[in-house]
Amino acid sequence: MYPPGVFARAGYCGMDNFARPSIYRMKFKRQLTNKKMRELTRAEEQVMQILWGIEKGFVKDILAKMKDPKPAYNTVSTIIRILERKGFVKHKSYGKSHEYYPIVSKDQYRSFSVKNLLTGYFGGSFSRLASFFAKDRNLDVKELEKLMDEVKNDATDTQDT
Repeated sequence: MYPPGVFARAGYCGMDNFARPSIYRMKFKRQLTNKKMRELTRAEEQVMQILWGIEKGFVKDILAKMKDPKPAYNTVSTIIRILERKGFVKHKSYGKSHEYYPIVSKDQYRSFSVKNLLTGYFGGSFSRLASFFAKDRNLDVKELEKLMDEVKNDATDTQDT
């Protein structure tokens, strides 16, 4: 039921069986909060896009913003709870209902995703990424120069702040 050694590492010293699940949950919660940002699945990203747009909302609000065919209410609720465990979302309780809001901004996740894309597929090289898009999209020289100017402007903007 529990991984071997959990209770020995958690300081279990003969407490009754009622203490075991809470010790395990505390350890599991710590493991999740100590991890760095993780990639989102398509469904999780779809929910996050909606939450970033509406800033805060209940499951029914998120479901209302989804395109047809809409998933079941319980499916969206489960995805949001997973996002909460991953550290992307928090909630405010109002009785039995919860209002969810993002704690990771869209810009933070975008930056994380682009870094993963660069390191995973282009060896961390922006020039390889630009070269790939130039070949893939048949960009001409003017478009490439415009892209490089935007990158330079963004780089100077971030250095100024």
